[in-house]
Amino acid sequence: MENRTRIELPRQVTRPFEVFVNGVPQTQGTDFDLVGSTLVFNRLLVREGDIGFWRWARMALGIAGTYRKNDTIDVVYARDGRRRVATLAPPEIAEAE
Repeated sequence: MENRTRIELPRQVTRPFEVFVNGVPQTQGTDFDLVGSTLVFNRLLVREGDIGFWRWARMALGIAGTYRKNDTIDVVYARDGRRRVATLAPPEIAEAE
């Protein structure tokens, strides 16, 4: 499995822009690279899908909680003289039961 994440920037995002992962500022060349219009992060960013039946049942019965991985990528850019934010989602992973 590759330990990098690739996310295509929306067409309306133009330079200069800032990138945040889970609210933390990211630095180009250190945390991510820009290849064409694709952000390439040096680590795996994911979001989990829906909670499966058994995980839901364990939580409902108070047997176990859940700590889900749900990374978000915010790209702050300017358009028409106003700051805008594009929130991007990494690829979804299937839940292992």
